[in-house]
Formats: sequence, structure tokens, C-alpha cells
Amino acid sequence: MNRAGLGAAALAGALAVHAGPALSAILPLRRRFLPGLAGVGRPGHVALTLDDGPDRDSTPWFLRTLADTRVRATFFLLGVMVDRDPGLGREIVAAGHEVAVHGWRHRNLLRCPPRVTYADIGRARDRIAAATGTTPRWYRPPYGVLTTAAVLACRRLELTPVLWTAWGRDWVSGAEPEWIQRNLTRTLADGGTVLLHDSDCASSPRAWQGALGTLPLLVRWAGRRGITLGPLAEHGLGTPRGDDPDGWRGPTRNNR
Repeated sequence: MNRAGLGAAALAGALAVHAGPALSAILPLRRRFLPGLAGVGRPGHVALTLDDGPDRDSTPWFLRTLADTRVRATFFLLGVMVDRDPGLGREIVAAGHEVAVHGWRHRNLLRCPPRVTYADIGRARDRIAAATGTTPRWYRPPYGVLTTAAVLACRRLELTPVLWTAWGRDWVSGAEPEWIQRNLTRTLADGGTVLLHDSDCASSPRAWQGALGTLPLLVRWAGRRGITLGPLAEHGLGTPRGDDPDGWRGPTRNNR
């Protein structure tokens, strides 16, 4: 092989190493082979997670609805959004919800070198902790694209990556709650993790309204099946360990 060919092969290899975990973004693959990363937790429980906030225009509506339905959730926050409104981050925690890291900005990590990835995640974790008084445990990459650099950053920052088993496609313009709910329940099962969004900062304007209207539907769906909706902290997932080569663990044995 000539020098140009060797260079191309080396670049392809480096990209494969960097992007390898991004295959976890494919829902059927991760649910089957990486259940802990997918968010498969204990029976009788479904984790409710909300991404892209906090947003003063929308998040308070979610907090009111969750209070009315007596459901707690995990909010995956963007550092830049917390920086704009740290008080709202504190309100989320004061209402009994869990906060987690979604990165500093909503961007695809495949485009970021390792040092930028680490800085993005670490900056967000530190800002969320400072604003809310709570150190986050969980990390979810934007678009569900988890790179090798992100996995390594999570190990250093003592964060556990977790994605989802069901999403509602609530970012689509004009999505109605019933349509979002049908999307969710196509793949949602006992022990799963739901992804919705409490902000439209990375989606169609006012898309959050569809997600908000879906919450009561989801609560009724869970109630009819005897399933408890709650945060990831109660979902039976593992916690970070320094000797875990992948940076996460699945559900612990005594929860299965």
C-alpha cells in the first residue's frame, strides 16, 4: 500500500475508534446488547426523562403538570441553558426532580475532538452542580450519539451514560400528544426509559407543547399497567465505576 493509502487507512481507523460507540444510537442494537446504556431498569418502573432545558418559556409548565400528576422525572440539562437561568435549575431540584447532564451545547459529538468533548461535558456538569447544589450522576449525549471520547470523559467525570428505550418524536413541528404517545408506546415496555423534551431550543418552535400534552396520557398508560413513572435514580441502573471499561453498568442483579 502506498503512503497515501496508509494515511487514508489510518484516518479511517481513527474515525472508527472515535465513532464506534455511536452505533449505540441505533435503538434495537443498544436495547439488545447494551440494556443498561439503553435505560432498561427494574420491573414495575419506567424512567421519565426530559431533555434540552431548562427553558423559562416551557419548563415551568412541565413542573406544574408533573406536580399535578405526582410524578418525578430526570431533566437532562444543557449547560448553556442553565447559565441563562440558574434559578430555574434550582426550581427543578426544589420540586423533587433529578438533574442530569446533556452537554454544554446541543451539538453532535462526532464533530468534536476529545479535548473539546471533555470540556463540553465537564463544563456542563460543573455549572449544573453549582446552580442546583446537586452533582449530576447521568449523562446523555445530544442526538444519542455517544463517542469514545464521551465515554472516556464520563469515566473521568464520574458520570454514567444513559440513553432511552422509547421516544415520542416530539420535536416534529405540529406533533399532537396522541401521535407522540403512539410513538412512545410502540417501543415502551415495563422497565423502559422515555425520552421527551421540555424545551424547543433544538427543535421546531413550540414543539414542547406536544410533549407537555403527552404527560397525562403517559401517566394514564402507566397507571393502567400498574407501572410507576419516576426518575432514573429510582430505575435500578448502575452507577459509575473506575474499573468498568465501558464507563457504565447495567441494572444490578438484585434489581432483576
